[in-house]
Amino acid sequence: MRKAKVLFRDEEAGVLTQHDDSSFTFRYHDAWMADNDKPAISLTLPKSEQEYNSKILFPFFYNMLPEGSNKQVACKLNRIDLNDYFGLLMTTARHDSIGAIRVVKIETK
Repeated sequence: MRKAKVLFRDEEAGVLTQHDDSSFTFRYHDAWMADNDKPAISLTLPKSEQEYNSKILFPFFYNMLPEGSNKQVACKLNRIDLNDYFGLLMTTARHDSIGAIRVVKIETK
């Protein structure tokens, strides 16, 4: 299982998890849900107290990935499999991305 913090304008909004069966879960933090001034991170992931589950990487996050030759270069330089979308997302969206969302790997012991 791999996890990543989802940051909205550098504030932690929730956690994205890839499970061992390659399915995905996204859950907003309770504090984010309780604050009415905090927006949803995406129209396709509206604020909800329940988890979002998907057999594939959520389209919102998939659309943050580089494509074509940019994807190939990022994967080669970072030693990421071309089909490891979650690994690529955590690598390419951790520092700078288009929009207000960043995705940062949660280190596990």
